[in-house]
Amino acid sequence: MTTHEIDRRGFLRGAVATSALMMAGRSSSPRAFAAALEAQKHFAPVKVARNRVIRTLVGLRPYRSEGFVIEAEQLGQKLLLHNYGHGGAGVTLSWGTSWLAVDLARDFVQTRRTRSTNRRFAVLGCGVIGLSTARLLQQRFQDGPGTVTIYSKDLPPYTTSNISGALWYPTSSFDPQQVSANFSDQFRLACQISNRAFQELVGPDYGVRWTDTLELIRNEASLERELFGGAQLYPQTEVHRDPKRYFGFPYSRQFSTMMIEPHVYLRALLRDFYIAGGKIVVKEFRSRQEIARLPEPVIFNCTGLGSRMLFDDQKLIPVRGQLEVLLPQQEVDYCYISGSGYMFPRRDGIVLGGTFDHDDWSLQPNPQQTTEILEGHAEIMKQAADQ
Repeated sequence: MTTHEIDRRGFLRGAVATSALMMAGRSSSPRAFAAALEAQKHFAPVKVARNRVIRTLVGLRPYRSEGFVIEAEQLGQKLLLHNYGHGGAGVTLSWGTSWLAVDLARDFVQTRRTRSTNRRFAVLGCGVIGLSTARLLQQRFQDGPGTVTIYSKDLPPYTTSNISGALWYPTSSFDPQQVSANFSDQFRLACQISNRAFQELVGPDYGVRWTDTLELIRNEASLERELFGGAQLYPQTEVHRDPKRYFGFPYSRQFSTMMIEPHVYLRALLRDFYIAGGKIVVKEFRSRQEIARLPEPVIFNCTGLGSRMLFDDQKLIPVRGQLEVLLPQQEVDYCYISGSGYMFPRRDGIVLGGTFDHDDWSLQPNPQQTTEILEGHAEIMKQAADQ
């Protein structure tokens, strides 16, 4: 097919669509016109090519098949609260699980209200979970500068959270066959709290925006699966059965959710933490005994995968993920998720992912996975050329 033929086909398709929209606007209600506009939406193809890759990223998700840990224990005379093990949903769940963890400290802190000098908190870790926990502590216990100190060996932009895809979609965080009913309730509550918190941060300052997302599905039975956290968290959900418009997949589920730009978002959280009087100490801990010697009476463990060594949680394992980031494309304004991977467009590049290597500690890029990721997404994009 020649370039002239492609241009002619595109012109005719656009003319027909415009004519249909004008007719709908003249003869129908604004709602019908909006529906007609949505029906004609074109999903711009992603230009998947090896020479468009600008970087390859590798990160280790802190995964527990039984789900994240939110619990308290005594550490000598101190209170130690755990908030770790979020798998691939650390950014998504950050405000929710941090809220639950801070709630566990409430009774301990309230018994010491008359001694404000004891209302000091240590947070271990400066990724998204540590920063979210620290900000909630500052908001809830406003005792002035120095209320919260973060201890961490790495700071943004050098944390695992900076490597995340960061779509608000809490997937790959547990094994549904391994979790308890109590955890399932806790998970849903964390999703609801976190979703609401991110809504209040939408805008360029925090790098959070709403986006259309497509779940590309080959098996009709998968449509019966509820979206993670509950259907009410995904407005404008629709099911499509139109392979020609949805990349050759017989079924697709379209919904709205939020995209978080990790570098912008984590930098904003760190800024807010400093403005509220927070303090950071660069330090690596190697034992519980070192942690017990901290001056703060309440300590939050947000070390992610570090909890395996520090607190001997052998159920916590790495799940390695590799991302290929392509040059940005302004016209790509949607995300998709399929069985073979996902695509998230951000200002810093188009993120292609889809690897989940359990118990793999390697942080080195795998050339074979690079090829598999690029070929898998290129195959999906072949259908977009004919839309």
